[in-house]
Amino acid sequence: MDMINDYDATKPFATDPDTVNAEYSNDDAVSTLNGLITICKDGEEGFKDAAEGVKRGDLKSLFMEYSQQRAQFASVLQELVRRHGGDPETSASVAGAVHRGWIDLKTAITGGSEQSILNECERGEDYAKEAYLKALQEPLPANVADVVQQQSQAVLAAHNRIRDLRNTESGKSAGSGM
Repeated sequence: MDMINDYDATKPFATDPDTVNAEYSNDDAVSTLNGLITICKDGEEGFKDAAEGVKRGDLKSLFMEYSQQRAQFASVLQELVRRHGGDPETSASVAGAVHRGWIDLKTAITGGSEQSILNECERGEDYAKEAYLKALQEPLPANVADVVQQQSQAVLAAHNRIRDLRNTESGKSAGSGM
């Protein structure tokens, strides 16, 4: 099985946090990072729920890997928040999860369809992908921007993999007359 990360997006760079963009402020960076932490925590919980809701072993493994990946990403981002003098977020947001697509996963799991679970995972990843792209538009310190860029690439790769699995599953359903 291929590793999810072809690069190490789970450790903050050793770059001096004082090496910053002139437009950057610690409060802005902390706010951006805390938003991403919440997104990662939502994804961690969502993928864990998805893993518990599918029967296929390959999907269970993949979703658990993504759940662990998001936990690692959140941990790295929390450390960056601390290094920049902030208090890191520590949990997922139930209210925010509604807007990030993961809350509908519970309904999909109850229905038991792997297709619907993949649909909801992709929807959650759409929000994560957008959040990372938005964060990359912020004037972040170089070390923070590097970590966010690497994590963004991993989120995009996860999104695309889930989309492809969903499309394959959709093709199977259409081919069987369902």
